[in-house]
Amino acid sequence: MANGNKIMINAEHFLLVGAILLFVAVMAGKVAYRFNAPALLLFLGVGLFFGYDILSFNSPELTQFVGMVSLCIILFSGGMDTKFSDIRPVIAPGVTLATVGVFLTAITLGSFIYFTAPYIGFELSLPLSLLMAATISSTDSASVFSILRTHRQGLGENMRPLLELESGSNDPTAYVLVVLFINILSEGGASTSVGDAIVVFIVQMALGALAGVVFGRIAVWVINKISIDNASLYSVLLLAFVFFTFSFTSLMKGNGYLAVYIAGLIVGNNKLVNKRTVNTFFDGITWLFQIIMFLMLGLLVDLEKAVEPRTLLLGAVAGAFLILIARPLATFLCLAPFRKFSLQARTYISWVGLRGAVPIIFATYPWVEKIEGAELLFNVVFIMTIISLVVQGTTVSSMAKLLGLSFKEKESKFQNALQDKVRSAFTEIGITEQMLSEGNTLNKVALPDNTLVVMVCRDGDYFVPKGNTSLQLGDTLLILSDRNDELQAHYKEYGVEDIIKF
Repeated sequence: MANGNKIMINAEHFLLVGAILLFVAVMAGKVAYRFNAPALLLFLGVGLFFGYDILSFNSPELTQFVGMVSLCIILFSGGMDTKFSDIRPVIAPGVTLATVGVFLTAITLGSFIYFTAPYIGFELSLPLSLLMAATISSTDSASVFSILRTHRQGLGENMRPLLELESGSNDPTAYVLVVLFINILSEGGASTSVGDAIVVFIVQMALGALAGVVFGRIAVWVINKISIDNASLYSVLLLAFVFFTFSFTSLMKGNGYLAVYIAGLIVGNNKLVNKRTVNTFFDGITWLFQIIMFLMLGLLVDLEKAVEPRTLLLGAVAGAFLILIARPLATFLCLAPFRKFSLQARTYISWVGLRGAVPIIFATYPWVEKIEGAELLFNVVFIMTIISLVVQGTTVSSMAKLLGLSFKEKESKFQNALQDKVRSAFTEIGITEQMLSEGNTLNKVALPDNTLVVMVCRDGDYFVPKGNTSLQLGDTLLILSDRNDELQAHYKEYGVEDIIKF
């Protein structure tokens, strides 16, 4: 095999190789959208391709660290993008799916693996089987919505916010289960009782939720009160809050992932200085770390061991059971008390329990802790994830149509036009004495045709003016015009020197 001739990356070539990987991954993501596939599937594919025959990479410790950083950013960004008003009607079913649903999935799937593995040739202990199931018990619906939004496909019965809430908040539950079973499998951990496990779970989740609320509110207060000349540094400051929230909560024996997600919810649903800049920054860095995370996971996989017949069979059988039995069973049991969801909605929710990079990251934890059978666990979880991505990820849109739950979202007539076609531009100016020489109302200020004053800032307050709005020195105007040359001439006449262009 060509594996013996793999390239060992040194510092000299690191940036070049990294740039090539990122470029290929972005192009792969573009292809994924076209074929209704989740982008992370091809990101993983790029990593697999380079890891199989080109690059040498075998560091679960580094992968776990990058995965931890990536999850912090992804969960915080997901929280920021979630509106309380959207998730409020579905908080109860969403939280039930994110906690009880994950637990039921892990128990059902783990039991199946334990009783099935001997027929395939593996003797797995019950704790190891449950650990294997726990690593893949949480969903990753972020890729689902990238497909739906690309095709402007909406979902009825309030399912989108429900799935977003579940996928954003169920990773902490899976993480607690993974740590619990690792502890049981570790030396001396077998004495862990069910009662102790329940106490640990409750304490971790409670401390995580409390820390998320506290640090989220502190972040909002600090960012709104502090005055920084460089607006870009607000994003850096918030990123520091993200990592501090996770690490401090984890040191206090709370669930850092839950804390980060809730902190993101708090920040995203409050007024924030330079919020647009912050959102743009987190959108970009979230995509960057998702790509890096998926690439590293692909590089880490030993494809020859993963496709060994027995390993492949166990992964395929367990993956099919997860998709067809474990996830639907957990979903229908969790949603049984909530009568407002139709049978079609429950079926769809159970189908889009899409697995992503998180299970593979969680599968590195036993590997790092030197748990016996950890490499087999990693390979089986990887196969199950790929099956989920291929089977469920490519049918998200068609399944919604088949169940009669989809509708075409309205497309904005102006969104693309504002970016590409409209010649109008915004300028920001301050009121001068010359502008008020003919009168202090807006309709007395001479401006070119096709020019509008769309907003006034006065003493920190913003309002949309009318023709009879009184203006005064110290006001700042936001002006929209497609007669830029004429507008500049008027500015000169009015003695306007400081002009900010957008």
